[in-house]
Amino acid sequence: MPDAAPSVPDVPPPPETVRLLWTYDFLDYDFGIEHPMSPVRLDLTIALVRELGLAPSEGVTVVEPVIASDETIARIHEPAYIAAVRAVSAGAVPDESLGLGTQDDPVFPAMHEASARIYGASCDAAAAVWSGAATHAINVAGGMHHAMPGAAAGFCVYNDAAGAVRRLLDDGAQRVAYVDLDAHHGDGVELAFRDDPRVLTFSVHQNPMTLFPGTGFATDTGGPGAPGSAVNLALPPRTDAAGWLRAIDAVLPHALRAFAPEVIVSQHGCDSHRFDPLSDLRTSVAAQRTAAVWVHELAHELCGGRWVALGGGGYAVVRVVPFAWTGVLAEAAHRPFAPGTPVPPAWRARAQEMTEDVLPTTMDWPDVEFAPWSAGYDPGVELDRAVQATRSAAFPLLGLDPHH
Repeated sequence: MPDAAPSVPDVPPPPETVRLLWTYDFLDYDFGIEHPMSPVRLDLTIALVRELGLAPSEGVTVVEPVIASDETIARIHEPAYIAAVRAVSAGAVPDESLGLGTQDDPVFPAMHEASARIYGASCDAAAAVWSGAATHAINVAGGMHHAMPGAAAGFCVYNDAAGAVRRLLDDGAQRVAYVDLDAHHGDGVELAFRDDPRVLTFSVHQNPMTLFPGTGFATDTGGPGAPGSAVNLALPPRTDAAGWLRAIDAVLPHALRAFAPEVIVSQHGCDSHRFDPLSDLRTSVAAQRTAAVWVHELAHELCGGRWVALGGGGYAVVRVVPFAWTGVLAEAAHRPFAPGTPVPPAWRARAQEMTEDVLPTTMDWPDVEFAPWSAGYDPGVELDRAVQATRSAAFPLLGLDPHH
Protein backbone atom coordinates (compact mmCIF):
# COMPACT_ATOMS: atom_id res chain seq x y z
CA MET A 1 0.00 0.00 0.00
CA PRO A 2 1.26 3.57 -0.62
CA ASP A 3 3.26 5.23 2.12
CA ALA A 4 3.47 8.75 0.71
CA ALA A 5 2.53 11.68 2.93
CA PRO A 6 -1.17 12.56 2.76
CA SER A 7 -2.25 15.12 0.20
CA VAL A 8 -5.01 17.01 1.98
CA PRO A 9 -6.83 20.26 1.35
CA ASP A 10 -5.12 23.37 2.73
CA VAL A 11 -8.33 24.67 4.30
CA PRO A 12 -9.77 22.44 7.05
CA PRO A 13 -13.47 21.66 6.76
CA PRO A 14 -15.89 23.53 8.99
CA PRO A 15 -16.79 21.56 12.11
CA GLU A 16 -19.59 19.02 11.74
CA THR A 17 -21.14 20.47 8.57
CA VAL A 18 -23.33 17.94 6.73
CA ARG A 19 -24.29 18.23 3.07
CA LEU A 20 -27.42 16.26 2.11
CA LEU A 21 -27.86 15.81 -1.63
CA TRP A 22 -31.55 15.65 -2.39
CA THR A 23 -34.17 16.34 -5.04
CA TYR A 24 -37.55 14.74 -5.57
CA ASP A 25 -36.35 14.09 -9.13
CA PHE A 26 -34.48 11.15 -7.59
CA LEU A 27 -37.85 9.40 -7.57
CA ASP A 28 -37.65 9.24 -11.38
CA TYR A 29 -35.19 6.36 -10.98
CA ASP A 30 -38.08 3.92 -11.20
CA PHE A 31 -37.96 0.44 -12.71
CA GLY A 32 -41.73 -0.03 -12.37
CA ILE A 33 -44.33 -1.04 -9.84
CA GLU A 34 -43.32 -4.72 -9.72
CA HIS A 35 -39.62 -4.01 -9.18
CA PRO A 36 -38.21 -4.40 -5.66
CA MET A 37 -36.24 -1.13 -5.82
CA SER A 38 -39.20 1.16 -5.31
CA PRO A 39 -38.58 4.91 -5.13
CA VAL A 40 -41.04 4.93 -2.22
CA ARG A 41 -38.09 4.06 -0.01
CA LEU A 42 -36.42 7.38 -0.83
CA ASP A 43 -39.63 9.37 -0.49
CA LEU A 44 -40.35 7.89 2.94
CA THR A 45 -36.76 8.40 4.09
CA ILE A 46 -36.75 12.10 3.31
CA ALA A 47 -40.25 12.51 4.72
CA LEU A 48 -39.04 10.99 8.00
CA VAL A 49 -35.90 13.16 7.97
CA ARG A 50 -38.02 16.28 7.53
CA GLU A 51 -40.63 15.30 10.13
CA LEU A 52 -37.86 14.78 12.66
CA GLY A 53 -36.36 18.17 11.86
CA LEU A 54 -33.02 16.72 10.82
CA ALA A 55 -32.83 18.53 7.48
CA PRO A 56 -32.66 21.26 6.64
CA SER A 57 -31.41 22.31 10.06
CA GLU A 58 -28.45 23.94 11.73
CA GLY A 59 -25.38 22.18 10.43
CA VAL A 60 -27.28 20.21 7.78
CA THR A 61 -27.62 21.81 4.36
CA VAL A 62 -29.82 20.34 1.63
CA VAL A 63 -28.30 20.75 -1.83
CA GLU A 64 -30.02 19.96 -5.12
CA PRO A 65 -27.74 17.86 -7.31
CA VAL A 66 -27.03 18.33 -10.99
CA ILE A 67 -27.04 15.72 -13.75
CA ALA A 68 -23.52 14.49 -14.40
CA SER A 69 -22.05 15.15 -17.83
CA ASP A 70 -21.17 12.28 -20.14
CA GLU A 71 -17.52 13.21 -19.64
CA THR A 72 -17.85 12.80 -15.87
CA ILE A 73 -19.66 9.47 -16.18
CA ALA A 74 -16.96 8.31 -18.62
CA ARG A 75 -14.43 8.44 -15.78
CA ILE A 76 -15.98 5.07 -14.84
CA HIS A 77 -18.14 3.94 -17.78
CA GLU A 78 -17.40 3.24 -21.42
CA PRO A 79 -18.66 5.92 -23.84
CA ALA A 80 -20.45 3.31 -25.95
CA TYR A 81 -22.39 2.14 -22.90
CA ILE A 82 -23.36 5.70 -21.97
CA ALA A 83 -24.59 6.17 -25.54
CA ALA A 84 -26.65 2.98 -25.24
CA VAL A 85 -28.27 4.19 -22.02
CA ARG A 86 -29.09 7.48 -23.71
CA ALA A 87 -30.61 5.61 -26.65
CA VAL A 88 -32.93 3.41 -24.57
CA SER A 89 -33.94 6.48 -22.59
CA ALA A 90 -35.26 7.87 -25.85
CA GLY A 91 -37.11 4.68 -26.79
CA ALA A 92 -34.52 2.52 -28.58
CA VAL A 93 -34.69 -1.25 -28.25
CA PRO A 94 -32.45 -2.25 -25.32
CA ASP A 95 -29.42 -4.49 -25.73
CA GLU A 96 -29.62 -7.11 -23.00
CA SER A 97 -25.92 -7.91 -23.46
CA LEU A 98 -25.38 -4.50 -21.86
CA GLY A 99 -27.65 -5.38 -18.95
CA LEU A 100 -30.38 -3.10 -20.28
CA GLY A 101 -33.96 -4.32 -20.60
CA THR A 102 -33.37 -7.27 -18.29
CA GLN A 103 -35.49 -8.35 -15.34
CA ASP A 104 -33.07 -6.65 -12.97
CA ASP A 105 -32.65 -3.49 -15.03
CA PRO A 106 -35.73 -2.86 -17.17
CA VAL A 107 -35.60 0.36 -19.15
CA PHE A 108 -37.74 3.36 -18.35
CA PRO A 109 -38.17 6.83 -19.87
CA ALA A 110 -35.30 9.23 -19.16
CA MET A 111 -33.24 6.41 -17.64
CA HIS A 112 -30.02 8.23 -18.51
CA GLU A 113 -31.05 11.48 -16.83
CA ALA A 114 -32.29 9.74 -13.68
CA SER A 115 -29.14 7.65 -13.39
CA ALA A 116 -26.80 10.54 -14.22
CA ARG A 117 -28.46 12.67 -11.55
CA ILE A 118 -27.65 10.09 -8.87
CA TYR A 119 -24.10 9.81 -10.21
CA GLY A 120 -23.73 13.59 -10.22
CA ALA A 121 -24.95 13.83 -6.64
CA SER A 122 -22.35 11.39 -5.35
CA CYS A 123 -19.60 13.18 -7.25
CA ASP A 124 -20.79 16.47 -5.74
CA ALA A 125 -20.74 14.88 -2.28
CA ALA A 126 -17.16 13.73 -2.79
CA ALA A 127 -16.02 17.09 -4.11
CA ALA A 128 -17.65 18.96 -1.21
CA VAL A 129 -15.98 16.79 1.41
CA TRP A 130 -12.56 16.93 -0.21
CA SER A 131 -12.66 20.69 -0.81
CA GLY A 132 -13.73 21.38 2.76
CA ALA A 133 -17.17 22.72 1.86
CA ALA A 134 -18.59 20.03 4.17
CA THR A 135 -17.23 17.59 6.72
CA HIS A 136 -19.72 14.86 5.78
CA ALA A 137 -21.93 14.47 2.70
CA ILE A 138 -24.81 12.06 2.14
CA ASN A 139 -26.62 10.81 -0.96
CA VAL A 140 -29.25 8.28 0.09
CA ALA A 141 -30.23 7.75 -3.56
CA GLY A 142 -26.68 6.61 -4.35
CA GLY A 143 -24.71 3.46 -3.73
CA MET A 144 -25.33 1.80 -7.13
CA HIS A 145 -22.32 -0.42 -6.64
CA HIS A 146 -23.01 -3.21 -9.16
CA ALA A 147 -22.88 -1.21 -12.41
CA MET A 148 -19.92 -2.24 -14.58
CA PRO A 149 -17.91 -0.11 -17.01
CA GLY A 150 -19.90 -1.40 -19.97
CA ALA A 151 -23.10 -2.81 -18.49
CA ALA A 152 -25.93 -2.32 -16.04
CA ALA A 153 -26.24 -4.93 -13.30
CA GLY A 154 -28.19 -5.59 -10.12
CA PHE A 155 -30.58 -2.60 -10.33
CA CYS A 156 -27.62 -0.27 -11.04
CA VAL A 157 -27.19 1.72 -14.25
CA TYR A 158 -24.31 4.08 -13.44
CA ASN A 159 -21.92 3.31 -10.61
CA ASP A 160 -22.06 6.51 -8.55
CA ALA A 161 -20.09 4.93 -5.70
CA ALA A 162 -17.14 4.34 -8.01
CA GLY A 163 -17.74 7.80 -9.44
CA ALA A 164 -17.39 9.36 -5.99
CA VAL A 165 -14.10 7.55 -5.38
CA ARG A 166 -12.83 8.58 -8.82
CA ARG A 167 -13.75 12.21 -8.15
CA LEU A 168 -11.74 12.16 -4.92
CA LEU A 169 -8.71 10.76 -6.75
CA ASP A 170 -9.10 13.30 -9.55
CA ASP A 171 -9.23 16.07 -6.96
CA GLY A 172 -5.97 14.95 -5.35
CA ALA A 173 -6.74 12.29 -2.75
CA GLN A 174 -3.97 9.71 -2.45
CA ARG A 175 -5.70 7.17 -0.20
CA VAL A 176 -9.45 6.55 -0.32
CA ALA A 177 -11.22 3.83 1.67
CA TYR A 178 -14.49 2.48 0.31
CA VAL A 179 -16.62 0.65 2.90
CA ASP A 180 -19.57 -1.39 1.59
CA LEU A 181 -22.12 -2.62 4.16
CA ASP A 182 -24.67 -3.96 1.64
CA ALA A 183 -25.72 -7.61 1.80
CA HIS A 184 -24.38 -7.98 -1.75
CA HIS A 185 -20.71 -7.71 -2.71
CA GLY A 186 -19.63 -4.29 -3.93
CA ASP A 187 -18.29 -5.83 -7.12
CA GLY A 188 -18.44 -2.84 -9.46
CA VAL A 189 -16.44 -0.60 -7.16
CA GLU A 190 -13.87 -3.27 -6.41
CA LEU A 191 -13.41 -3.95 -10.13
CA ALA A 192 -12.93 -0.25 -10.88
CA PHE A 193 -10.04 0.06 -8.42
CA ARG A 194 -8.62 -3.42 -7.91
CA ASP A 195 -5.33 -2.37 -9.50
CA ASP A 196 -5.14 1.05 -7.87
CA PRO A 197 -3.09 1.07 -4.64
CA ARG A 198 -4.63 4.43 -3.73
CA VAL A 199 -7.98 2.75 -3.00
CA LEU A 200 -8.90 0.17 -0.38
CA THR A 201 -12.28 -1.50 -0.88
CA PHE A 202 -13.90 -3.29 2.05
CA SER A 203 -17.11 -5.25 1.53
CA VAL A 204 -19.09 -7.27 4.08
CA HIS A 205 -21.75 -9.39 2.41
CA GLN A 206 -23.51 -12.72 2.29
CA ASN A 207 -21.44 -15.66 1.08
CA PRO A 208 -21.24 -15.25 -2.72
CA MET A 209 -21.99 -18.93 -3.26
CA THR A 210 -25.49 -18.16 -1.97
CA LEU A 211 -26.25 -14.66 -3.29
CA PHE A 212 -25.84 -12.34 -6.27
CA PRO A 213 -23.39 -11.32 -7.71
CA GLY A 214 -21.40 -14.45 -6.84
CA THR A 215 -18.14 -12.61 -6.16
CA GLY A 216 -16.28 -11.32 -3.14
CA PHE A 217 -14.59 -14.35 -1.60
CA ALA A 218 -12.09 -13.86 1.20
CA THR A 219 -9.28 -14.71 -1.21
CA ASP A 220 -10.23 -11.81 -3.51
CA THR A 221 -7.65 -9.33 -2.24
CA GLY A 222 -7.03 -7.00 -5.18
CA GLY A 223 -5.43 -7.07 -8.59
CA PRO A 224 -1.81 -7.72 -9.50
CA GLY A 225 -1.13 -3.99 -9.50
CA ALA A 226 -2.42 -3.50 -5.95
CA PRO A 227 -2.31 -6.62 -3.78
CA GLY A 228 -4.19 -6.01 -0.57
CA SER A 229 -6.41 -3.33 -2.09
CA ALA A 230 -9.58 -5.40 -1.52
CA VAL A 231 -10.86 -6.86 1.74
CA ASN A 232 -13.87 -9.16 1.39
CA LEU A 233 -15.80 -10.44 4.39
CA ALA A 234 -18.21 -13.10 3.16
CA LEU A 235 -20.62 -14.20 5.87
CA PRO A 236 -22.79 -17.31 6.17
CA PRO A 237 -26.49 -16.98 5.41
CA ARG A 238 -28.59 -16.36 8.52
CA THR A 239 -25.82 -14.38 10.22
CA ASP A 240 -27.62 -12.32 12.86
CA ALA A 241 -27.04 -8.77 14.08
CA ALA A 242 -24.55 -9.77 16.78
CA GLY A 243 -22.56 -11.95 14.39
CA TRP A 244 -22.55 -9.25 11.70
CA LEU A 245 -21.15 -6.68 14.11
CA ARG A 246 -18.61 -9.17 15.49
CA ALA A 247 -17.35 -9.81 11.96
CA ILE A 248 -17.09 -6.14 11.00
CA ASP A 249 -15.39 -5.26 14.28
CA ALA A 250 -12.86 -8.05 13.69
CA VAL A 251 -11.77 -6.69 10.31
CA LEU A 252 -12.82 -3.15 9.36
CA PRO A 253 -11.06 -0.97 11.96
CA HIS A 254 -7.81 -2.93 11.64
CA ALA A 255 -7.81 -2.70 7.84
CA LEU A 256 -8.61 1.01 7.78
CA ARG A 257 -6.04 1.91 10.41
CA ALA A 258 -3.39 0.01 8.48
CA PHE A 259 -4.33 1.71 5.21
CA ALA A 260 -4.65 5.18 6.81
CA PRO A 261 -7.14 6.74 4.37
CA GLU A 262 -7.56 10.47 3.88
CA VAL A 263 -11.29 10.09 3.23
CA ILE A 264 -13.94 7.37 3.57
CA VAL A 265 -16.75 6.64 1.13
CA SER A 266 -19.31 4.25 2.62
CA GLN A 267 -22.28 2.45 1.13
CA HIS A 268 -25.10 1.76 3.59
CA GLY A 269 -27.22 -0.77 1.80
CA CYS A 270 -29.58 -2.06 4.48
CA ASP A 271 -30.68 -5.26 2.75
CA SER A 272 -28.86 -7.32 5.37
CA HIS A 273 -31.90 -6.75 7.60
CA ARG A 274 -33.89 -9.79 8.67
CA PHE A 275 -37.03 -8.37 7.03
CA ASP A 276 -35.39 -7.82 3.65
CA PRO A 277 -36.74 -10.13 0.93
CA LEU A 278 -33.55 -10.30 -1.16
CA SER A 279 -30.93 -11.62 1.27
CA ASP A 280 -30.62 -14.31 3.91
CA LEU A 281 -28.83 -12.24 6.53
CA ARG A 282 -30.63 -11.37 9.75
CA THR A 283 -29.32 -8.07 11.00
CA SER A 284 -31.31 -5.19 12.48
CA VAL A 285 -31.64 -1.42 12.19
CA ALA A 286 -29.79 -1.15 15.49
CA ALA A 287 -26.82 -3.09 14.10
CA GLN A 288 -26.82 -1.05 10.90
CA ARG A 289 -26.77 2.15 12.94
CA THR A 290 -23.89 0.80 15.01
CA ALA A 291 -21.92 0.13 11.84
CA ALA A 292 -22.60 3.71 10.70
CA VAL A 293 -21.32 4.96 14.06
CA TRP A 294 -18.12 2.97 13.58
CA VAL A 295 -17.54 4.36 10.09
CA HIS A 296 -18.19 7.87 11.38
CA GLU A 297 -15.76 7.41 14.26
CA LEU A 298 -13.10 6.04 11.93
CA ALA A 299 -13.58 9.03 9.62
CA HIS A 300 -12.82 11.36 12.53
CA GLU A 301 -9.98 9.22 13.84
CA LEU A 302 -8.23 8.75 10.50
CA CYS A 303 -9.49 11.32 8.00
CA GLY A 304 -10.17 14.57 9.80
CA GLY A 305 -13.85 13.68 9.58
CA ARG A 306 -13.98 13.46 5.77
CA TRP A 307 -16.86 11.06 5.09
CA VAL A 308 -19.14 10.48 2.10
CA ALA A 309 -22.14 8.24 2.89
CA LEU A 310 -24.34 6.66 0.23
CA GLY A 311 -27.51 4.58 0.23
CA GLY A 312 -27.62 1.28 -1.64
CA GLY A 313 -29.75 -1.84 -1.45
CA GLY A 314 -32.75 -2.15 0.80
CA TYR A 315 -36.06 -3.67 -0.23
CA ALA A 316 -38.08 -3.63 2.97
CA VAL A 317 -38.98 -0.19 1.71
CA VAL A 318 -41.30 0.89 4.54
CA ARG A 319 -40.29 -1.07 7.62
CA VAL A 320 -36.49 -0.79 7.32
CA VAL A 321 -35.02 1.62 4.76
CA PRO A 322 -36.36 4.93 6.11
CA PHE A 323 -35.25 4.09 9.65
CA ALA A 324 -31.80 2.86 8.62
CA TRP A 325 -30.95 5.84 6.42
CA THR A 326 -32.45 8.43 8.73
CA GLY A 327 -30.16 6.90 11.32
CA VAL A 328 -27.15 7.48 9.06
CA LEU A 329 -28.04 11.16 8.69
CA ALA A 330 -28.65 11.56 12.43
CA GLU A 331 -25.25 10.01 13.10
CA ALA A 332 -23.51 12.28 10.58
CA ALA A 333 -25.20 15.30 12.16
CA HIS A 334 -24.12 14.19 15.66
CA ARG A 335 -27.78 14.14 16.66
CA PRO A 336 -28.47 10.63 17.98
CA PHE A 337 -32.05 9.95 18.96
CA ALA A 338 -32.81 10.32 22.65
CA PRO A 339 -34.47 7.32 24.32
CA GLY A 340 -38.17 7.33 23.58
CA THR A 341 -37.99 9.71 20.60
CA PRO A 342 -41.36 9.07 18.92
CA VAL A 343 -41.77 8.23 15.29
CA PRO A 344 -43.66 11.29 13.99
CA PRO A 345 -47.38 10.39 14.00
CA ALA A 346 -48.06 11.90 10.57
CA TRP A 347 -45.23 9.91 9.01
CA ARG A 348 -46.25 6.73 10.79
CA ALA A 349 -49.86 7.08 9.64
CA ARG A 350 -48.80 7.54 6.03
CA ALA A 351 -46.30 4.68 6.12
CA GLN A 352 -48.71 2.32 7.86
CA GLU A 353 -51.06 2.61 4.88
CA MET A 354 -48.34 1.02 2.74
CA THR A 355 -47.60 -2.06 4.82
CA GLU A 356 -49.23 -4.71 6.95
CA ASP A 357 -46.13 -4.83 9.16
CA VAL A 358 -46.34 -3.23 12.57
CA LEU A 359 -44.18 -0.12 12.50
CA PRO A 360 -42.09 0.99 15.47
CA THR A 361 -43.37 3.82 17.64
CA THR A 362 -39.96 5.18 18.66
CA MET A 363 -36.74 6.00 16.81
CA ASP A 364 -34.34 4.44 19.29
CA TRP A 365 -33.32 0.78 19.32
CA PRO A 366 -31.37 -0.96 22.08
CA ASP A 367 -27.69 -1.56 21.38
CA VAL A 368 -26.80 -4.97 19.98
CA GLU A 369 -24.56 -6.94 22.30
CA PHE A 370 -21.87 -9.01 20.60
CA ALA A 371 -18.68 -10.81 21.53
CA PRO A 372 -15.70 -8.86 20.20
CA TRP A 373 -13.05 -10.79 18.28
CA SER A 374 -10.62 -10.12 21.12
CA ALA A 375 -12.76 -12.42 23.28
CA GLY A 376 -11.49 -15.37 21.27
CA TYR A 377 -11.82 -17.25 17.97
CA ASP A 378 -13.84 -20.45 17.86
CA PRO A 379 -12.99 -22.58 14.79
CA GLY A 380 -16.09 -24.65 15.42
CA VAL A 381 -18.31 -21.68 14.55
CA GLU A 382 -18.98 -21.05 10.84
CA LEU A 383 -19.03 -17.27 11.28
CA ASP A 384 -15.64 -17.29 13.00
CA ARG A 385 -14.16 -19.42 10.24
CA ALA A 386 -15.39 -16.91 7.67
CA VAL A 387 -13.88 -14.00 9.59
CA GLN A 388 -10.57 -15.79 10.04
CA ALA A 389 -10.47 -16.60 6.32
CA THR A 390 -10.66 -12.88 5.56
CA ARG A 391 -8.07 -11.96 8.15
CA SER A 392 -5.71 -14.68 6.90
CA ALA A 393 -6.05 -13.62 3.26
CA ALA A 394 -6.03 -9.84 3.60
CA PHE A 395 -4.19 -8.89 6.78
CA PRO A 396 -0.66 -9.94 5.76
CA LEU A 397 -0.98 -7.80 2.62
CA LEU A 398 -1.80 -4.84 4.86
CA GLY A 399 1.11 -5.54 7.19
CA LEU A 400 -1.15 -7.01 9.89
CA ASP A 401 -0.94 -10.21 11.90
CA PRO A 402 -4.11 -12.22 11.14
CA HIS A 403 -3.93 -13.96 14.50
CA HIS A 404 -3.99 -10.83 16.68
